[in-house]
Amino acid sequence: MTDARVLLDTTVESTEAMGELGARLAAVLRAGDLVVLTGPLGAGKTTLTRGLGAALGARGQVSSPTFVLARTHPTTSGPDLVHVDAYRLSDPVELDDLDLDWDAAIVVVEWGRGFVDGISDSVLDVEIVRATGAGADDPDDLDPDDVPDEPRRVVVTATGPRWAGVAL
Repeated sequence: MTDARVLLDTTVESTEAMGELGARLAAVLRAGDLVVLTGPLGAGKTTLTRGLGAALGARGQVSSPTFVLARTHPTTSGPDLVHVDAYRLSDPVELDDLDLDWDAAIVVVEWGRGFVDGISDSVLDVEIVRATGAGADDPDDLDPDDVPDEPRRVVVTATGPRWAGVAL
């Protein structure tokens, strides 16, 4: 996938603004879209997905699917929102075991880099970078509910023909 282009490179100032960015992304998403979220623990991946889900009219609480691996949220706007957490997966083949409907849903995969290669020729990659030194010294000690409301840099990169001509 060599046709990657940056759709957005911005600073998100707060948790509320991260949710608003999710809503902004929801406005351009449709069935069959694959969104990969990358960032450290507490970066705002689930917060962004909550905002996306709210804008789509997702039913059920959008929360981190770390222990269940994937949650499907029917929406009032059309395609289901499937929220996947690849953090605990050891091999990309394990995604096949989840039996996801990649073509009919909007699929958001946290920690998905390296796990979703080859699933789609079009991917929206969202990288969230926290300020250096922010949060806990040891990421394993980080409680996502205690993450400080601080600015994050968000870079949204689009790859593939689906994203030709799409702007954020």
